[in-house]
Amino acid sequence: MKSLEREIMRFILRTTRDREDSLDLFQETWLRAYRAYPSLRSGSALRPWVFSIAANLCRNRARDRMRRVRVIANDGRDPAAEAERLRSDPNGSLEGALGIKRALAKLPGKQGQALIMRKFGGMEYAEIAARLECSPESARAGVHQALKKLKVSQ
Repeated sequence: MKSLEREIMRFILRTTRDREDSLDLFQETWLRAYRAYPSLRSGSALRPWVFSIAANLCRNRARDRMRRVRVIANDGRDPAAEAERLRSDPNGSLEGALGIKRALAKLPGKQGQALIMRKFGGMEYAEIAARLECSPESARAGVHQALKKLKVSQ
């Protein structure tokens, strides 16, 4: 369980690029997992299930931040500049992280999710398949197609 905790924390930290948000989302992930654990169908799908909780919470947090940017922008600031500021990493280097994030955002839904789970989450294809409700071969093909599209876009 400890190794899963580290993996989840790394995943959330990579996704949010903000330590405070990561700590909040990490706690919320485990709280939700603990509450919903009795409804889990099989113990073998624990890892992808917890990753899906974390991914959903990260998506929700990003969506909430963008909503706040729109509200804040109504006070006279440039909304595009404010959104760019929120996307930047804490050290201020936008180039690499934003380029990767933009490229991943252009990928179709399941392909992008499969690639993130495989390359950033270190999940096996069987776990990705369980999370995305597809076959392991489909998960492998999704990762392959996503990598292929990323190489073409460079």
